[in-house]
This record gives sequence, C-alpha cells and structure tokens, in this order.
Amino acid sequence: MAECGRKALSLLEAARSRYESLQISDDVFGESGDDSSDNLFYSTSGESDSDHYIAEVGEEEQPPRQNQHPQRRAEKESGHSGPPGSLSQSQAEDEGWTETLQDVTVPLFQETYGPAQKMPDTATALDFFQLFVPDNCIQNMVTQTNMYAKKFQERFGSDEGWRPVTAQEMKAFLGFVISTSVHRCESVLSIWSAGFFSNRSIALKMSQSRFEKILKYFHIVAFRPSQGSNQGLYKIQPFLDSLQQSFSCTFRPSQTQVLHEPLIDEDPVFITTCTERELRKRKKRKFSLWVRQCTSTGFICQISVHLKEGQGTDALSALKNKPQLHSLVAKQLCQNISGKNTIIFTGPSITNLSLFSEFSKQDIFCCGLLSTRKSDCTGLPQNMLVCSSTPAQRGQSRVMMKGSISLISWYNKGHFRFLTNAYSPTKQGMIIKRKSGEVPCPLAVEAFAAHLSYICKYDDKYSKYFIFHKPNKTWQQVFWLSISIAINNAYILYKMSDAYAAKRYSRAQFGERLVRELLDLDDCSPTQ
Repeated sequence: MAECGRKALSLLEAARSRYESLQISDDVFGESGDDSSDNLFYSTSGESDSDHYIAEVGEEEQPPRQNQHPQRRAEKESGHSGPPGSLSQSQAEDEGWTETLQDVTVPLFQETYGPAQKMPDTATALDFFQLFVPDNCIQNMVTQTNMYAKKFQERFGSDEGWRPVTAQEMKAFLGFVISTSVHRCESVLSIWSAGFFSNRSIALKMSQSRFEKILKYFHIVAFRPSQGSNQGLYKIQPFLDSLQQSFSCTFRPSQTQVLHEPLIDEDPVFITTCTERELRKRKKRKFSLWVRQCTSTGFICQISVHLKEGQGTDALSALKNKPQLHSLVAKQLCQNISGKNTIIFTGPSITNLSLFSEFSKQDIFCCGLLSTRKSDCTGLPQNMLVCSSTPAQRGQSRVMMKGSISLISWYNKGHFRFLTNAYSPTKQGMIIKRKSGEVPCPLAVEAFAAHLSYICKYDDKYSKYFIFHKPNKTWQQVFWLSISIAINNAYILYKMSDAYAAKRYSRAQFGERLVRELLDLDDCSPTQ
C-alpha cells in the first residue's frame, strides 16, 4: 500500500512538472511548502523533483559530482564554463553590453481587451461553444464523415449497420466525447456500461453501436488534398484554421500575454488513479502544442501544433535544433500582434537575445526566464550566466544592458536570470512571502512572477475541460485537444457576458450544460 502511495505521489509530481517551456519549479523563487501554499505560482509540495532551476542555479553550493565529465569539470575549475555562444567580458564590451543602466519605457497599449461581441443574457452554453464550432463546421464534419464511410465501404465492403450521419447525431457524438471531461471517465464507452462511469441519462440519446459506427468513420477531411499533400496535419488543418480565426474574431487579449505549452495530457489528480497496465498502454504524443494566452483572463488566443516526427514541413525533424524550433513557434504565435505594444512572457526554451531583438523591431516587448541548460545563450555576457564564487545576499541583483534589453541575475536561494526589454532595470519590485517577508527584486522579476502565477493557477482550471477520450490517430488527438481549448475559451466569454449574471454557472456546471445542450436532452427519445 505504501509503495502504491509513493508511486501515485511520484506520478502527481510528474504531472505538475510538465511545463516543457515554462519549467516553473516548486521552489522557483526559493519558497515552498506552507510558506507558499496560498500562491499557486508554487506547487503545494515542497518535495518535488521538478525544481530544475534550483538544481541548476545552486551549483555553487554543491560539491563537484564524481561522475562529471572530465572536460566539463576542467572547464568549470578554470572558470570557462559559460554556456555555448556566450561572450567573454571583452567580447561583451565590444558587443555593447554595459553595466550603465538607463530607463526603459514601453509605449502605451491602445487596445481594449475583452469579448469582441456582446452576447445576450439568454445565451446558452451551446451558443458560446458555437462561436468557435459553428453549425457550418459541424455540417462539414457530417459531410466528410459520410464521404469517408462511403469510400471505405467501396474499398473494403459494405457495412450493413451503417447509415449516413446527420447534423443532430454529430452534435450528440461531440456531446458524448465531451462528457468524458465533465465526468472524468477514461473511456467514452463507459457511458453505456454498468460500471462506475455509466450514465444512463445521456446513454438513451444514442445506442452504443451507433456511436461506435460514427467513431469508426469520423473525419474532418476525408481525403488528402492535391496541394500541400506533405502536410502531416492535413486531416485537421482546416478545422485548426477555422478555430484560430474564431479565436481572433471573438476576443481581444490584454497587453500581457504568455507563450507556453499548456498541460495537455491528463488531469494531475486523475493520473494518480491509473494502474500500471493503463500507464503502459498510453502512447507518447507525436505532436507538440504551444499557445499564446492572455494573462488577464486565461483566454487562449492562438495555438501552434507541430508533429514530432514525419517528413512534412510541419514536422519537428525539419528543424535543426530545439532553439530554432521554439523561435519559429514564437514567431508564428506572435505574427498577429506586431505594432500593438504587447508584452509577452516566455519560458527558458523560447527566451533568447536574437528573438527578443527581432520582436523589439515589431513593437513586441518581452520578459523571459533564462536557463543555461534550456535557453539559447548566444550573445549574452558569460559573467552574468555563471555563478560567482562570492556568496550573494538574498534579493541581490546584477543587471547589464545592451540597447533597451536588460539581462538580470537575481539571487533568492539560487540565481535566477531574466532577459527583458519590457521593464526598466532602474525600477525595483518586491516578492512578498508570509514567512520571509519582502524580498527585493527588479520590477521585471516581480512582473514575471505575477503574470506566470496566474497561468499556473489557471492550468488547474483548464484541466477541468480536458477530454479523456484517447484515440490512436494523431489528428484525432489534436482535434479533441482543440475542442477542450474551445470549451475553455467559451466559458471565459460566458463569465465576461451578461449571461453569467443571469445564471452563474461554475466551470463544471457550464460543461454539464454544454453536454446536455449538444445531446438535446429536452427530447430523450433514443436513437438506434
């Protein structure tokens, strides 16, 4: 029993550390446990193994590892252990890096953020969902599914149990799968079972055999297009394009936004209940998804999907290295916000000098966390990236500038480094802790902590709409993930509308209402 408990805890900790790009650790700013339990920017556990940055930045306090590579150990002992591409002191001076600081001012943000259209107070959960998945989109699913079924049967023989699907059935089909997010059931077929996750109230709307027939032939794009045939996501790309356009048309984000990879695999609590057999059956995802997200509301403004393998131009293998990939992703996510004086926050995998300089020319301002392991440190002063032999005081910081870009090294039980052109290095902020009190820091550090804390807290909310249906096809995995994001955005618009004042649905209630409306449960006559 104790072993099972330890395994469940380790799985939960693994789920909490899944931010590949953000890498926000339990002790990201040197606090953990009870001292930070009121702030979801920190994990509730002080024993997690995910504190990558503490391990990295606290190297000056650790004895040399016995199994460390001889060359790296020699470099460290000789003081030449800077990250690849970093500059020596003389090189940094030649490149314009200086400790003389100047004030930086970001131009005013002229946009107003919030819903782009007013919804009536009588708007339903389905009305908000259909802002992103309208009737014409559902009708396209009907057409493509029927086309695929016809072609499949022409090739492999007729299916006597099949009849063309209708728009009403397609809505019900979506409702059944979405219900797995509301009721947290691993398999959508559990709805018709006699087990714990059975749901007779909605099972009456469609027989299991009919659902399985639709699931067998379900398609967004039935056949490969004549052009762009190398695209591995061709079966889902038109839907992603439509979804992206609807995100842009229905909501205007605030000035502060974040680029990151959201938690998309499982609800952290749910996976602790999985058996070993279930975990072994889970296949590794063959795609990566990044988002640009409004830090004021949690609305996901844009998504970018890339395959991890394959021959298409959208495959990760088409890129030489991860920094190149992450810079490309960041440019794709920010292509619609140039000239708006937006401030974006980035994790270590995206943060780099070249990208920030390019964004600065487009009036996109940045604030990113740096890691000597995860980040591309090309062009940065080496003396700002290595730990000094002189012990630092808590809250102590060093700053160097090149033009309007500041490189900050801040100490709080470990060194944390930030790259920014969005906040003035001459202005001070404060990290407030219940036990340790106020910890002084540059304003950029306080801003990063404040905005990223919302995103980490928001991640728990988003997971309530994660669809647990696990298809084998990559395009279907991307589709259901996109539907989860659409439901999340629909609820955010609902909360900002007059409809929320009329009926104050919680996230869970909104999801339940959406399922019932998709299934049209006012009419419960079963279909065969």
